[in-house]
Formats: sequence, structure tokens, C-alpha cells
Amino acid sequence: MKALEGLAPAPVFHFFEEICNIPHTSYHEQELSDYCVNFAKERGLFYEQDQLGNVIIISEATKGYEKVEPIMLQGHLDMVGDKLPSYQIDMEKEPIRVRIDGEYLTAEGTTLGADDGIAVAYCLALLDAKELPHPRLEVVLTVQEEVGLLGAKTIDLSCCKAKRLLNLDSEEEGIFTAGCAGGVRVDCKIPVTTQIKSGILCEVRTQGFLGGHSGVEINKGRANGNVIMGKFLLFLKEKVAVDVISMLGGVKDNVIPQNASARLLVPESNLALLESALLEFNDVLAKEFQVSDPDVGLVLERKGAMQCEILSEASKENAITALCLMPNGVQKMRSDLPNQVETSLNMGMIKIDASKIRLRFLLRSSINSEKEFMKGQLKQLTQMLGGSVSYCGDYTSWPFERESKLRDLCAQIYKEKYKKDARIEIIHAGLECGILSSKIEGLDCISMGPDMYDVHTPNERLSIRSAERVWEFLKAVLATK
Repeated sequence: MKALEGLAPAPVFHFFEEICNIPHTSYHEQELSDYCVNFAKERGLFYEQDQLGNVIIISEATKGYEKVEPIMLQGHLDMVGDKLPSYQIDMEKEPIRVRIDGEYLTAEGTTLGADDGIAVAYCLALLDAKELPHPRLEVVLTVQEEVGLLGAKTIDLSCCKAKRLLNLDSEEEGIFTAGCAGGVRVDCKIPVTTQIKSGILCEVRTQGFLGGHSGVEINKGRANGNVIMGKFLLFLKEKVAVDVISMLGGVKDNVIPQNASARLLVPESNLALLESALLEFNDVLAKEFQVSDPDVGLVLERKGAMQCEILSEASKENAITALCLMPNGVQKMRSDLPNQVETSLNMGMIKIDASKIRLRFLLRSSINSEKEFMKGQLKQLTQMLGGSVSYCGDYTSWPFERESKLRDLCAQIYKEKYKKDARIEIIHAGLECGILSSKIEGLDCISMGPDMYDVHTPNERLSIRSAERVWEFLKAVLATK
């Protein structure tokens, strides 16, 4: 028996479980892309698949809907792959082990991939529904969204006729997103020098960090494991002499890192001082993050005496400077909209070893000049430390449009069905609507989706009831003439 058998809506959860059974982390979406192509072939639907793996599937209008404006449904095929440190899985090759946990779907030890697997499931279920009335449906499924919206940038939409787009990549039911920030990834590399030294090897690790989506949760003040590890090293400077062997933290640049670790070399005579300093530091963390990360802390494990290659004193200082002085988190709030982030950046990944100090950031801003300023900040600081920067995955913002027939229609249907007003918002996370709008003149877009929580983390969960309500809403929108 399948794990989701018996859940409603059955067509959506059937396809969602099929998707979970196919590994599809970013850059590894080909098998899922081929699955969607075979789906189209089996049903005699028009399809296009490009070399990158983007897929377009088109279903012509049903009887009586031939003159209704076509509509494009869009989601992305890739997911962020993250797991609990103790959980054994190769997410590039093994399926997600989806399970029901009360009112939610979760995954065993990993991210669920409802961002954006539920969108793909909706699209396939709608294409598969034989009795559903609808105008011409153009389903656009992109790859490599989570690593810079790369599929959306390259996709050819010349076969599409729709001037209305429902993007299904939002995470709160009842909110229609009508604009988003732009972003860019920044890779900072700083050279190091090393020396050989003997002492007691100790490993310090984070625990209890909640992490989260760097666009959605960046304003919640959650602890960044990479930044906290740098803060700990700065704290130790006044307490006890230690040397740095290596550091590693974060899994993706668009995820607030939960897990970070540092391998330190300590004279045996300083072990007690180190352990005492860690307890003192944990008390500081507990007070600072008692609301956002109530269980946050560091743990220390002794590994034994050995001779190691360590960072030179100058390189250690450069590492601490980079971790503590490079900006992170919310930089500016919007002045025109309450409680909306305008500019932020996330120190998503660090790797420090005998070859280099490497820090990877995702910058987001609704204002292009602010994004460029942050790029300049990181470049300036990195060059001061003798390093260099590179950029990738630069994507444009999606500006808010004051008038939108599609948004008005969806708001009207939502109020009729649920007897309350939908909220219209601009979000800080990146969406593909801006890029797709640049390819189709006059494209009218909104983004929507069911309730999801803690996406991009192993705590990710999807509301079953919300997924069902969004399914009914989508059918109502498509049935409207």
C-alpha cells in the first residue's frame, strides 16, 4: 500500500507520491523531467522538453471553453535537498520517504520537497482530469529554480499563447503574491596559509538551530549557524587560545544554516578553559535567541591528541573577520509596505580548510541598486582580506502591478468560496514570474499555493487540508468563463 493512499484529493496525492519517489534535487531533475514527458506522451498531449530539462505540456480547451483566454500553470521540478545529520540517505539517488503526521505530510529525516513538488502534482492532476472544464492549459515546469531560477531564464515559451499565469510556488493559502525581490549569489574566496602543530583535536557543532528559507524566514531573527560559529571564535579570543583546523557549515545558499561545525586544536592545558567558555557562550545564545531558536546551542567533542595542519594566526584572524564582519540577515525594511523586507543576504555556506576560506551568500532586494551595493560590500571586504569574489544566478525582481484582471478574478472566487478576503502581498523570496513576464509581453501573474511550513529544512511539512482546498480553488478558477 502506498503511503498516501486514501488521502483526498486522490489525484493530487497520487502524483505527489510519484514525484517523491523520483530523486529531484537541483541539477538532478532529469528523471522527473522525463517522467513528465512520458505522462504527456501517454495522454497524447503536446509537449516540449529542452536540453536543460524544462518541460511544457499543453492541453487544448474543453468543449465550450475554446474562446476563454488560455491560462498558464507553472511550478519548478527541483527541490532543496537537506537532511538531519544523523539520517543516512543520498538525496541525489534515493527517494523521499514521505509520511503522514496528523494533519500534515512530512518526510522521514529530510526535506519534503513540497516546494515545489505539490505544484507539479497539481499540474499533472489537472491535465489528467477528464471531466474538468478548462480553457487551453499551458503547464510550464522549470528546472534549477532553487539555485538561481536558471531554468526560467533559458526556457523558450514561443509555443505558449497564454497571457495569464498562475504560479504555484507560494506557501501560505489565502495569500496571492503579486511581486517579489530579485537576487544574486556571491561566492567569496580568501587564500590561507597553514602550519603544523600538535594538540588536542576538538570538534564544536551547532544543535537546536531552526534554520529555514532565506527569503521567507529571514525576518524572524533565526540564528545562522555559520555566523554563530564565527561569533564563538571571536568570543574565545578573550578566553582561551585555540587554533582552527577547519570549518564547515550550511547546505544551500538559500537556506539559513542549521548545521555548522569547527575543528579546533587546543593545548591539553587549555581544555578546561575551552569547555568553560563554551558553557558561558551557550548561556549567551540562550538569552539572545530564546524566542526565535529556544533550543539553540553548541556542543563540544574531544577527538584526542594529534598533529594537524592548522590555519596560521593571520589566516585565523581573516576567517574570524569574514564571519563576523560580512553582513548577514535583514539589511533594510520597505518603507511603503508594513513588515516587508526590502533587502537581505544570507551567509548560507562556509568551508574553511587548508586551501581557502570560502563563503557563499544569497543576496535579495526589491531595489536593484541595493542589491548592487551589497555585492560591492562583499567584494570590498573580501578584497581587503586578500580574496576575490564571483557572481552567479542573478535574477530580476517582479514589480507589483496596480491593475491585474487575474488577481481580481482569483480574489473574487476566493471570497465566494471561503467568505473572506484573500491577502495580496509582495514577498522577499524569489519567484519565476518576473523572468517569465520578461518573455511574454503583458503577462498577468499571481503566485499562490497551500500552507507549508519550515520549507528547505528537514522539518518541512505540508497541510493536507490546505492542499485539498487549493485543489478545489484551482478547479473553480479554470471552470470560470
